[in-house]
Amino acid sequence: MTLWERIQAILTEARERTLGAVMEAMEARRRRRDAAIFSIALIALSAKMAKADGIVTADEVRAFGTFFAYPPEEEAKVRLVFQMAQQDTAGFETYARQVGRLFAGEDAVLEDVLDCLFYVALADGVAHPEEMRLLEVAAEAFALQGGVWRRVKAAHVGADKEDPFVILGLEPDADEPAIKAAYRKLARANHPDALIARGVPPELFRIAEHRMAAINTAYERALAGA
Repeated sequence: MTLWERIQAILTEARERTLGAVMEAMEARRRRRDAAIFSIALIALSAKMAKADGIVTADEVRAFGTFFAYPPEEEAKVRLVFQMAQQDTAGFETYARQVGRLFAGEDAVLEDVLDCLFYVALADGVAHPEEMRLLEVAAEAFALQGGVWRRVKAAHVGADKEDPFVILGLEPDADEPAIKAAYRKLARANHPDALIARGVPPELFRIAEHRMAAINTAYERALAGA
């Protein structure tokens, strides 16, 4: 089955046409490394994020299609999940915590989700305070450590004021061998093969490329200060 056929299967399994029912159907499949589960979770949270500042702009909807390219014939499925998420009365945090449970113990997957949410939040070129707050809520709901939050944030809003050692997940007194080891670990985690293994759709590989740019900057700065 293709990714979109698997997405349709999950939507069909849902007892009702509500986001809650769809999330329950995903829970039943949570032991599988399925890109369809990742995709629906991402679409749902993206819709909630897009609504955070009170309105859903065309730029925000378009932004999702920019970093998650989908065939024109599959747009109806994406819009269906978007609409369910926007109409659902439960808040962003409720579903962020459910996504956190779906991928519990898979920090790399949750970092991928958080990274994508930054794209949606900043699609209109404005770091709206409520959207930034929800991004922090997501990081907390996903139980991601401070270094992950700062690494993803640096990829989107700049690393000038970020501590390169924190971005690399190191203590400030880390020596050169430790810096290089941390860098190699992060580079492996963002390789396309690693993303495939954790169920990330190929359409989203560009998020890893973007994140690696921030990691490379932190690596260079950390070496210079070691």
